[in-house]
Amino acid sequence: MKKISLIVSVYNEKEGLESFYEKADSACRGLRELGYDYELLFVDDGSQDGSREILRELSGRDRGHVRSLSFSRNFGHEAAMTAGLDYASGELLVFMDADLQHPPSCLPEIVRCYTEGYEVISMVRSSNPSAGLLKNWSSGAFYWLLNRVSDLHFEPNASDFFAISRRVQAVLQKNYREKIRFLRGYVQNVGFRKTTLRYDAAVRVAGKSHYSLRKLFIFSRNTIMCFSNLPLRLGIFAGLCSGLLGLLVLIYTLFTRKGAPSGYATIVVLICFMFAVLFFIVGIIGEYIAVFFEEMKDRPIYIIEDKENFPES
Repeated sequence: MKKISLIVSVYNEKEGLESFYEKADSACRGLRELGYDYELLFVDDGSQDGSREILRELSGRDRGHVRSLSFSRNFGHEAAMTAGLDYASGELLVFMDADLQHPPSCLPEIVRCYTEGYEVISMVRSSNPSAGLLKNWSSGAFYWLLNRVSDLHFEPNASDFFAISRRVQAVLQKNYREKIRFLRGYVQNVGFRKTTLRYDAAVRVAGKSHYSLRKLFIFSRNTIMCFSNLPLRLGIFAGLCSGLLGLLVLIYTLFTRKGAPSGYATIVVLICFMFAVLFFIVGIIGEYIAVFFEEMKDRPIYIIEDKENFPES
């Protein structure tokens, strides 16, 4: 019998874990009619609310299907998905969150796409009313900007709800080990036969989103820098614009014979503008150096403190 691995990222989800387990387990049991066994692989990203204890209890209650990994501290959502990628044993890997905004009821449709030969299935949100107007707008703006500064194409409103085959898993494990990560981006651009499915994001079963606007901004900035070098070329554009401005002033002076615009205020404004452009470009270079430095340190993406229902190594 084939096997599907449901990889679930967990961070302070104590109130909703039982509800998620019941719905996910029920959906996975229904896949047996399609010839699939299953595992629920929970990855606890350093929760502080007792989520780890609940995962231990679930692992003890359902040893045949539930496994869990617990980090030594909070490493981030991307690290949790990467750990699931490394430890999953199924032929089909499905990534989702534990807040039930990614509905387990989509699993039969995902399996259908896999049996048709698709190796990458990206789940695209049709709507997410619980996110609010600002987050929905910023998400759309992020993908719009990313698709224009990158040579790759990213599916707008794609989420961390996606599925990949074992072959794609092997490629991601071997070749995509950056420290600053964007797994859903890798999945969309790793190649292989792919498709998309649309779904409506449900309301969170409990708790609140762990992504603040500040975290989303930092995540968006790092992603753009990892997938595009266009910001580094802004210095060229700034230089061309400055040269063009100087040429226009020269032409104005030669043809009107009135000289360049004079005055202390004019000089101060021009100097401040040029220094602002200069420091902005230096700041961009500094951000790229920071990304490079993070990669050079070669620290682990995650550290596992505890495992449940894994064979002793």
